[in-house]
Amino acid sequence: MSFSRTSLSGISLLWFWLGLASLAQAQQTAAPPAQKAAPHKSPPAGRGKTSDTRPSEPPPVLRELNNALQSLVARVSPAVVQVLVTGYGTASPSGRTETALIVRQHAVGSGVILDSDGYIMTNAHVVEGAQRIRVALPMAVEGSQSAFAPAARRPILDAKLVGIHKESDLALLKIEETNLPTLSLGAARSAHEGQLVFAIGSPEGLQNSATMGVVSAVARQADPSKPMIYIQTDAPINHGNSGGPLVDMDGYVVGINTFILSQSGGSEGLGFAIPARVVRFVYESLRKYGHVHRTEIGAGAQAITPDLAEGLHLAQSWGVIVSDVKPGGPAAAAGLKVQDVVLTADGRSIQTLPALTAALYLHRLDEVLKLEILRGKEKLTLEIPAIEQRDQMDQLQDATDPEKSLVPHLGILAIDLNDQLRSMVGTLRIPSGVVVVGRAADLTIPDTGLQTGDIIHSLNTTRIDSVDSLRAAVGPLKTNDAVVLQVERDGGLLYLTFEME
Repeated sequence: MSFSRTSLSGISLLWFWLGLASLAQAQQTAAPPAQKAAPHKSPPAGRGKTSDTRPSEPPPVLRELNNALQSLVARVSPAVVQVLVTGYGTASPSGRTETALIVRQHAVGSGVILDSDGYIMTNAHVVEGAQRIRVALPMAVEGSQSAFAPAARRPILDAKLVGIHKESDLALLKIEETNLPTLSLGAARSAHEGQLVFAIGSPEGLQNSATMGVVSAVARQADPSKPMIYIQTDAPINHGNSGGPLVDMDGYVVGINTFILSQSGGSEGLGFAIPARVVRFVYESLRKYGHVHRTEIGAGAQAITPDLAEGLHLAQSWGVIVSDVKPGGPAAAAGLKVQDVVLTADGRSIQTLPALTAALYLHRLDEVLKLEILRGKEKLTLEIPAIEQRDQMDQLQDATDPEKSLVPHLGILAIDLNDQLRSMVGTLRIPSGVVVVGRAADLTIPDTGLQTGDIIHSLNTTRIDSVDSLRAAVGPLKTNDAVVLQVERDGGLLYLTFEME
């Protein structure tokens, strides 16, 4: 069995067969008993004599269902885009597996417009490593509610990568367009097993495809070692649907399609979507900060083992135990103590450490976290305010003076690399440079590819050792001038290239 990142396929035949079955049942119910039926008479022979073969009218409920489904797909599809990615990757020609060839690669995914000013959510794996990202907008044919124009007529716009979050496999894109159709995140609407859902996207590059199915399971943890949970659905999902929405009957996005479990490589009815609550949290963080903040309560936990349970005389040999409570933190103020066993979090049973991590990951910052704990033989319920975990770059950004650190031509906030920063970022390959601590999203700037935490060492052939030297180097550049930044990121050096705008 394999994991396959993907999204949707053609129109499901489920309701077609259900419709036929319902129609047949309705006709059988309406027919008189067999023993009282009039004897069958063959139509008289003769030229031009034919029997009436017109189909009977379908039951009103089927007609209403058909109209409702058509209306839903027509309403949702205009906010689902096709994501076109160009990049470089390795290819191993037949017979030459010992040599890696770098070739230009193209990939297709899907995305959903969440803001009419051009903010689009998709999967991180769709755009990771991309040299160029473009978005194809659907364009309806005039006079039709559901038909879309051929690919050659659809607007294709360059997209900028606002931010990426690998842990949730989500990324935020921005295109320069306004008044776009949007879909709403159903973050406050709980998904339920058996709920009817639709997947919209571009399976195998077939834009604006819709499939239908049900929610097979909620809060499915695909990898026990990771906290991420997913909505499982049997709505057909295939390659190219990654990043497309899973919507309910009201048109709300209940999840973003991300991968399938498959032995054949195609859809086998095991599709997985990132829940809308996670999507909303990541979307808001990426849009505001360019990266994701995490929620915390000021406590640590670990899995209970049989030896740990025996040594501490715990009431159970499985589950999660509190191993640390930080002084002065929210958990300490709420009364949480070391050696408390966590039973539930926000009403969800906690039996593994990833389950607790997932509950905290999905928790809203403006709500208290309700923990049911076992202390000795006593069960207690604690309400713990959740706080935002701030990383070092957030702290630096808070302490940064925008007027002094802004580099307007690049649209970034940067600070000089001093001794304090060196202790925070660790050993550097090149000791001098400036650190990118934020971006100015409202400026019209080139797509530099810079990320928060990058260290700029040089611009073209000019060494950069301060924010002033960076401004001096970029200031004389004119529109369409080539720019090459040498950047250190995650312990490695790379060049970022772009043209001035």
